[in-house]
Amino acid sequence: MMPMPKPTPASRRPRVDPVRQALERLADAQLETQAELRTLSEAQRRTEERRSEFIRRTDERFGRLESAVERLAEAQRRTEERVERLEAAVERLAEAQRRTEERVERLEAAVERLAEAQRRTEQAVARLAQQVGRLGETIGFTLEDLARDLTPDRLARRYGIQVDALDRAFFQLDGEEVEIDLYGIGRRNGQPVAIVGEAKSRIYDRDVEALVGRAQQLGPQLSAAPVPVLFGFVVHPSAREAAGRLGAIVIASGG
Repeated sequence: MMPMPKPTPASRRPRVDPVRQALERLADAQLETQAELRTLSEAQRRTEERRSEFIRRTDERFGRLESAVERLAEAQRRTEERVERLEAAVERLAEAQRRTEERVERLEAAVERLAEAQRRTEQAVARLAQQVGRLGETIGFTLEDLARDLTPDRLARRYGIQVDALDRAFFQLDGEEVEIDLYGIGRRNGQPVAIVGEAKSRIYDRDVEALVGRAQQLGPQLSAAPVPVLFGFVVHPSAREAAGRLGAIVIASGG
């Protein structure tokens, strides 16, 4: 029979080494620190990537912004050039307008002077007509008498119309008596014509048109084709135009 082992005293039992435990805890802490450092390094790496991407995008934005600013500056320059050209055109237009206004003012002044001269002429003719009228009353000589004396010679020399004499004549038209200052039968190019004339101190286009209409109305009562003739002191240019257009004759007392 084997002998029983003797119990070991409590003072001789194995103990845990505190240094070893501290080293183990330090190793564990080191492992945790390394893990945290790896995590921090990964976070730092991602932060650097995001920062680089942000910088790249920022640079691109700044590049686009600089291009936009350059385009805007170029557009502004072109706009300023167009504005300058427009201002120059406006100045030229204003200058042309000023010259036009000056010419219009000079023209208006010339027209006023012409109108004043025309008014004085009309007054002089009116006075002359009054003097001739008074002279006719004094010596029994009127504008109609002067027309009857001068018209046959003018008709012969200028229009080839031969008429011996012109007298006052009366006709009936629409139940009313119509007086003709100058009437006579003559010949032109071998054909008989009837002179239907009127004596007026001043002759206008409306006077020519009225006499031509009257001669046409009297046509059926005449023995020859009517020739409208007007005799006066002053013949307005409008009367000569109307006479040429309507086939009438106008004669001025002064030739």
